[in-house]
Amino acid sequence: MSLPHQPHTSLDNGFVPEYPLPDWYASNAPSTVAWYSVGNPELDLAVRCRTCAAAEVACVTVRSHQGLLVLMRWQAIDGPFCRPCGTALIRKLTVRTLCLGWWNPLSPVIAAPAALVANAVAHRRLRRLPPPVPLPGRSHMDPGSPLLSRPLAYVALIPLIGLIGLLAKALAHLA
Repeated sequence: MSLPHQPHTSLDNGFVPEYPLPDWYASNAPSTVAWYSVGNPELDLAVRCRTCAAAEVACVTVRSHQGLLVLMRWQAIDGPFCRPCGTALIRKLTVRTLCLGWWNPLSPVIAAPAALVANAVAHRRLRRLPPPVPLPGRSHMDPGSPLLSRPLAYVALIPLIGLIGLLAKALAHLA
């Protein structure tokens, strides 16, 4: 059926012209690589560290817990990390847990110890790795001082001393 302004003709009958490309077009044809591409780089399928791109990595999850008075807040960072970068992250999040993870009533019982044990397991996996070599122009995260050399790690003693005081008072009251 044809539209009113288009007369019906039977000349085309579905004919689609196909022309061969001229020789000059084939010699000047664009390459098959897209303009936004950098060519065909070799694929590097090795898993690399998230921060320094070193090849010797372990896939671990580093956890932190903050016990607020009424709420709890979790943080988990997972990915492949090399030994120094993973150690730096574990130390940072473990100190955060030791400092802020005890201020909810359920935190000392369940949440903070779970985060600390998970970080200890992750640290054990990272210690088994060989020393990594980062890519040129990239450096490892600084692991910093050991965990017990950081003053904020000892903030965890405040709720522990308070809990021991409450237990001693309750036991003295019962006796």
